Amino acid sequence: MFSTESAQNHDQKLNEEKPAWSTQDVPNHAFVLLETRKFGFEERPMPTLQSPRDVLIRVIATGLCGSDIHYWHHGRIGKYVVDNPIILGHESAGIVEACGPDVKSLAVGDRVALEPGVGCNTCEACRSGRYNLCGSMRFAATPPYDGTLATYYILPEECCFVLPPHISFQEGALVEPLAVAVHCCRLAGDMQGKSVIVFGAGPIGLLGCAVARASGAATVVVVDIVQSRLDFATRFGATATYLMSSQLAEVNADIMLAQTRLSEGADVIIEATGAEPCINCGIHALKRGGTFVQAGLGTPVVSFPVAQICDKEATFKGSFRYGPGDYKFAVELLRSGRISVKELVTHEFSFVEAEQAFINVLERRGIKSIIYGPSVDKKLVNETAML
Repeated sequence: MFSTESAQNHDQKLNEEKPAWSTQDVPNHAFVLLETRKFGFEERPMPTLQSPRDVLIRVIATGLCGSDIHYWHHGRIGKYVVDNPIILGHESAGIVEACGPDVKSLAVGDRVALEPGVGCNTCEACRSGRYNLCGSMRFAATPPYDGTLATYYILPEECCFVLPPHISFQEGALVEPLAVAVHCCRLAGDMQGKSVIVFGAGPIGLLGCAVARASGAATVVVVDIVQSRLDFATRFGATATYLMSSQLAEVNADIMLAQTRLSEGADVIIEATGAEPCINCGIHALKRGGTFVQAGLGTPVVSFPVAQICDKEATFKGSFRYGPGDYKFAVELLRSGRISVKELVTHEFSFVEAEQAFINVLERRGIKSIIYGPSVDKKLVNETAML
């Protein structure tokens, strides 16, 4: 921990530089999931900077993710178990409230997107540029680490990305899932002129579709079981869609390839559902020598035609969160206008309505739900977005 004198100096600087729209002495309210899987509101201690590179952020907007719903509804994801109260949320944007003495690229008042995972920076994975695989990763809203559905959150400088002036806090919160989609597409390699099939028209699938198009893919087919989501995908960049039926995976694949004129199969499959029928269909629809990227998580163990992978000499890749450069590229896609994410936000909730937001996502209403931070005024958010 850095010196008390340094902390006092920066606290004094913080008080001198507080923007007019920032509230001083705002308590740290938190939306907490209890071990009983019930929700509650608590006032937590004010977080303090633990490193000279740390940044204190006031959280303005947070998007809900499927993992948040899974922890609430099932109490665990794989080995990560909710056995103590935890604050959920990890798709967030906010305002810099204080900076440690070694922070150089940020200033109080900056509007930032939060990359919610902090690696150890010393293990082999981190040192080789694959920090998303760090075994000591401290990731927001993954037990035992609290998430961002609170007034304040602390991250190191390198995990805070300044938002362009024309990008809203809502859009800033969606940088996180956009970075997931960027990582998927980067794993697939060069997409220029390629054909891509994306399974799932939820947020990650839709963003995968958009990133693939922005990366030069000539054909992007989006597959889902809900026609309304496919209709949205068409407006969001898909060149074609396919409504998945209950038929055998290979039958669905044959029909889809015939309808989309991909007689030899797709160069790239991005699977964003985790559903076994979609995985199997994707493998059958993959071109010989193609690349299959698995992003969706469903049932932990699935059965799929591994012989097809061997026969096609296909490349099967798992995709986990995001790595170096993915957040930066995601912000650049928004800044340049090559991708727009504002259309994905279909529901907005105040902090006191957070539980209703969870119910909304559980019942699959709309596409992306946003929860505003404690005491955040929506009008104020829209005004400060253009500062």
